[in-house]
Amino acid sequence: MTDPREILWQARQGPVPANWRVFTKRRGKLSGFLRGTSDDPDPLLVITPDGAIEYTSERKPLTIVDFYDLAGITLRVSGSSFSDSSMVSLSVWVDLTYRDGRKGKWRSASFGDVETVQSFIEAYGAHQALQGYWR
Repeated sequence: MTDPREILWQARQGPVPANWRVFTKRRGKLSGFLRGTSDDPDPLLVITPDGAIEYTSERKPLTIVDFYDLAGITLRVSGSSFSDSSMVSLSVWVDLTYRDGRKGKWRSASFGDVETVQSFIEAYGAHQALQGYWR
């Protein structure tokens, strides 16, 4: 994978390659003040054909998933609701299995929607197909 900080820099500057997915949002002034992150750059998630890199704040390390290190992924979904409600709250993430036997979990820290998980799975599938590892 290309240097993760270089990928984030390129995504912030734009334009990026067509096969990258970039997710960003403005850091709220009040939440940034309360968390002590108001001077940090805005959160940024970049999914490339080689992996995913997420910047949350200067206080947290980058989250990096290199697709070359993975043996496989599994989509996971959990739902919960209150007995008196017809609303269901869904939690969606990806379980990671690394080539060295380690296990992990991926879900965006800043962009907790299904679209980011879908983009991750699509990029991983394309990576596997291009590498000839499709199983």
